[in-house]
Amino acid sequence: MRCGTWFLDLLEYLLQVRRSELPNKNMGSVISAGRASGVLLHITSLPSPYGIGDLGPGAYEFADFLVRTRQSMWQVLPLNLTDPLYGNSPYSSVSAFAVNKILISPDLLIEKGLLARNDLDPVPLFPEGRCDFASVISYKNRLLELAYHNFKEKGKDQKSFEAFCLKNGSWLDAFSLFIAIKKHMAGESWARWPEELRDRTPQSLEAIRKEYDEEIEKEKFWQFIFSEQWHRLKSFCAEKGVRLFGDLAIHVNFDSADVWANPGLFKLDKEKRPLFVSGVPPDYFSCTGQLWGNPVYRWDVLKKSGYRWWIERVAYHLDLFDIMRIDHFRGLVASWEIPAGESTALNGKWVKAPARDFFKCLRKNFQSLPIVAEDLGLITPDVREVMRLFGLPGMKVLLFAFGEDKPQHPYLPHNYEKNFLVYTGTHDNNTVRGWFEADASDDDKKRFFRYCGKKVRGDEVHWEFIRLAMASVGNQVIIPMQDILGLGGDNRMNRPSICQGNWEWRLRPGQITQSIAERLLEMTVTYGRG
Repeated sequence: MRCGTWFLDLLEYLLQVRRSELPNKNMGSVISAGRASGVLLHITSLPSPYGIGDLGPGAYEFADFLVRTRQSMWQVLPLNLTDPLYGNSPYSSVSAFAVNKILISPDLLIEKGLLARNDLDPVPLFPEGRCDFASVISYKNRLLELAYHNFKEKGKDQKSFEAFCLKNGSWLDAFSLFIAIKKHMAGESWARWPEELRDRTPQSLEAIRKEYDEEIEKEKFWQFIFSEQWHRLKSFCAEKGVRLFGDLAIHVNFDSADVWANPGLFKLDKEKRPLFVSGVPPDYFSCTGQLWGNPVYRWDVLKKSGYRWWIERVAYHLDLFDIMRIDHFRGLVASWEIPAGESTALNGKWVKAPARDFFKCLRKNFQSLPIVAEDLGLITPDVREVMRLFGLPGMKVLLFAFGEDKPQHPYLPHNYEKNFLVYTGTHDNNTVRGWFEADASDDDKKRFFRYCGKKVRGDEVHWEFIRLAMASVGNQVIIPMQDILGLGGDNRMNRPSICQGNWEWRLRPGQITQSIAERLLEMTVTYGRG
């Protein structure tokens, strides 16, 4: 009898442990909405008269296009503040929180009374179809300075502004102070600031706050205005049944407000220089791996704090987005740490992170976790297990499917499962047409034709890829706008091996024709994604 009771007690204990590891049914998985589709188009790529896409009329017109074609997701790249020093990449920023002020709409500033129409003149002759960041930044900064001046003069929205600053103070105070000091130091990295500023001594920071009070307030004001414009767009999309789908880069820059304000969260030496940096090991694509150079996290310190910094970051982004993709997700399970000073990623090693504990903590703090794991590349079983335990969907990219004659290839649609997002390609890949015309070998094309059951012309290949994605069992499908338009490789968003000229592609006014919209709508409805 005792033995039987012991066995039942043990069985109940094991069941409790197992239940504690299973994903919470109330987590609000992105997959719960059933079959759906959407479009990948970053805000910078929207049409506008001001040299770069913004949160104004062009964004609302694009949202209407999504509604007309029954798309229910709009995916964008990170909204973080960009820097010409890092090629204007949205994945490389001075803040893990602060958004990009040059995406603020001048038209909405006029509507709000912060600019007059004639303040826009003279508008530079911006190039069509791409973003000239240098001229855009210069032009937009002038307008933003004027908007701040008018805000101070008119004294409107002061309470809303103060409420925003209070709500976001945990990151906004450090960020605005960081930018003010950085401007004063002519852009110098914080590691080379005077020691009292580098180490954030209270007296030095207080003196800077007093001296640069207006510069600090400006930075806060621009974040406030972006937030107002963004949440207005988000509400509009929600009313139309379109979910905003954003991206979160896992690592932060060393020269960032985050590392400066929270040095104890990163593996730094006594002089606050990185001991280790991030990257990926050698693989099929690179015999020396990739050396990214971001500082790596001290997960032991993060864990002791209840992952407070990460909790705040996730909360902030889930306020911006309805769905959030974590770039380089595997870094939350184990990261490739390379000793600082190495010239390649060869001498790194895998260092585990407390992934299960971290996601359990997220689950306790958030009623729903609509998170997508970017799981491209070589993914180990421990990463798959974390995704399975917490019900996190991964990604399938059709462009990767035809490089091998392998019916069990994981990127071929007949091998998909429901809990995945299916892409024709991503922002880092060539366009489908560009792949077909420049990258695909004759054997790749033969495999593609054999899979489709027919030969496909170059000007139709993008629709065949879209059809394969839409027809798949994957619950969610995302199509880059360039693939919907059938554009060639000159229109890709990013070439990872090239430092300059990326992130510039823009949608031209009138480029989405009625016939393109009708064909996308027909395919969406045909495959039950409308």
